[in-house]
Amino acid sequence: MKALLLTEYKQMQVTDVDEPEVGPDDVLVQVEACGICGSDIHGYDGSTGRRIPPLVMGHEAAGIVVATGANVTDLPDGTRVTFDSMVSCGKCHFCTDGHRNLCDDRMVLGVSCDDYRRHGAFAERISVPRRIVYQLPDSLSFEHAALVEAVSVAVHAANVTPIELGDTAVIVGAGMIGLLTLQAVRAKGATQVIAVDLNDKRLAAAKELGADITLRGDQCDVPEEIRKLTHGRGADVAMEVVGATPTVTTAIESVRKGGSVCLVGNVSPTIELPLQSVVTREVSLHGTCGCNGEYPECIDLMNRGIINVEPLITAKISLADSPQWFERLHAGDPDQMKVVICPQS
Repeated sequence: MKALLLTEYKQMQVTDVDEPEVGPDDVLVQVEACGICGSDIHGYDGSTGRRIPPLVMGHEAAGIVVATGANVTDLPDGTRVTFDSMVSCGKCHFCTDGHRNLCDDRMVLGVSCDDYRRHGAFAERISVPRRIVYQLPDSLSFEHAALVEAVSVAVHAANVTPIELGDTAVIVGAGMIGLLTLQAVRAKGATQVIAVDLNDKRLAAAKELGADITLRGDQCDVPEEIRKLTHGRGADVAMEVVGATPTVTTAIESVRKGGSVCLVGNVSPTIELPLQSVVTREVSLHGTCGCNGEYPECIDLMNRGIINVEPLITAKISLADSPQWFERLHAGDPDQMKVVICPQS
């Protein structure tokens, strides 16, 4: 079958690869759509160290069941599906305790670390365990369903944050995940949502997707502006979706005493923290990692239009055109939000 192979760093090639093996508990999916994640771009240049060539990347996908293993009896051929990006072991303490996203032995599709290699969905077909596969309604397109993985990151972040009806929430970073997180916190009950970014186009998208107020982080004192908007108190919660010292500081200083900050972004492995502000104001910090079984919730939210991904899809491309698009995205293209590869086109 054809696949987009990372042959070496900064080198992508559409080539023939072996058909995936289908174990007794696996599902073979014909990939109809697969989104290019920011982590794939970092994998393309080797900056994360988590994608070691040769590797088929890609973990945000949807498609059609074309075969199943002997133990899979509930997904007939032709079923429209998506699947989680993470394969948990199901046996460790964290899996049995209901925290599959923290699995000791988790593997991520399209990722190659020192201890495992798991080819991903930039290919015509992929084999995945039945336990991570979710059926799609006919009303949800494959291109939209390919973004369920990204939506699940946002919904999980909202779920681990103590958001209550009537809260004011600040979203620091209006990139792809930030714009999804904005919609997720609105769905969770926040009634005033403030988006912060340095890019006017992203802030315009935030406004379109439900932000009540947008602020340019380089043109105002964001915490002071938020205090003005909240009668001097500060926001109830802040979602930091970048992962750098300045934006984490902005998020912390924007919340009220006793407020909560959810750390979603992880661009920088280490940051400086305004510790005294956190301690003296009893601010709660919440880390969030991937998702933990939120796929059905995400599919429902998307299918009902509560979370809208259409404005975020800026290009739909073929497998053959993908190497050039990786070069373009790696060089930096501010006009692109989410590029979706359609391997069957």
